[in-house]
Order: sequence, then structure tokens, then C-alpha cells
Amino acid sequence: MKAEAVGSGEVSTIIATPKRGLNRGISIADLILRGFAAVGTFGSAMTMGTTNETLAIFTQPLIRARYDDLPSLTFFVIANSIVCGYLVLSIPLSIFHFIRSEAKITRVILLIFDTAMVELLTAAASAATVVVYLAHKGNASANWLAICQQFDNFCERISGSLLGSFASITMITLTIFASAVALSWN
Repeated sequence: MKAEAVGSGEVSTIIATPKRGLNRGISIADLILRGFAAVGTFGSAMTMGTTNETLAIFTQPLIRARYDDLPSLTFFVIANSIVCGYLVLSIPLSIFHFIRSEAKITRVILLIFDTAMVELLTAAASAATVVVYLAHKGNASANWLAICQQFDNFCERISGSLLGSFASITMITLTIFASAVALSWN
């Protein structure tokens, strides 16, 4: 912490530099964003992982749609679970940055891992987006029919799961920017 002694005679006051206050504010924002991103990835993984719909004709199960029928959606669940676990484990370091706002090494470590996690989550969400798009629109040239007319609950759940994941990507990206700003101010 950098400080200046200001005053005359016997009474002096120590004034903290504004950098420390900014770093504390960034640390609070980082903690909040990590918490919301963890909730978003957890919700996305749980929603996608429990998505299952079966069409029945005359009480006989005919066709079913499950997330694990498609490898892209399975990858989506696994990636969201990994990122959620990472975010939960990184929260203590985020709290440490609030206490010691001048810490540099741990911020760099979090910055590296945050970048890797946002890349993993973006890859998984992008792969799942293709499947969701095909489920909604189909592809006439490949003779893939849109299934969302029949499996509306399945499609609503996987689309909502994608929204949670893309919101988490945005929050993790903001933590990366916040960490970069905090490092530049140190």
C-alpha cells in the first residue's frame, strides 16, 4: 500500500492512494461476477443434463429426445460442469484479492485460468448452438427435419440452457477485463 503523510507538527494523517480503493472495488465486482457465473454454468449444466422428452402415440413410447443422444450437448454439460467447479474453487482467491488488493501473482494465475475457462465454455456453447439451431430450423439440403414442433419442451430447455451459458461467458469475460485493469493499476 502506498501512502503519504500529510500534516504539520504533531498531527499527521495518512491518505491512501486511490489505486487501492479501485482495486478493492474491482475485487468486489470480480467476486460477484464469479458467483453469478458459477450459478449460470451450474444452471445450464443441470437444465441440459436433465432434459428428456418422449413422444407417445396411444400410450406407447415412440420417439425420445435426450441431451446425451447428441455428443455436442454432452460436451456442453461436461464443459459447464468443469467451468462451474473452477469458478467455485476460484472464489476463495477472489476473496483473498479483496483482502490483499495488491496481490499480483494470484491475479495473473486467475487471469490465465479465466481465459482458458472462457475458451472452453465458448467452444461448448458454440457446439450446442449448432444443435439447437438445427432442432429449431432443420436443414432441408441435408434432409434434417426441425424437431421443435414435436419436442417443444426439449427445445425450450436446451435453448434456455444456452442463454445461461452465454450469460456466464459474458460474466467471465468481464472478470478477465477487471483482472487486467487491477493488474495495470498495481
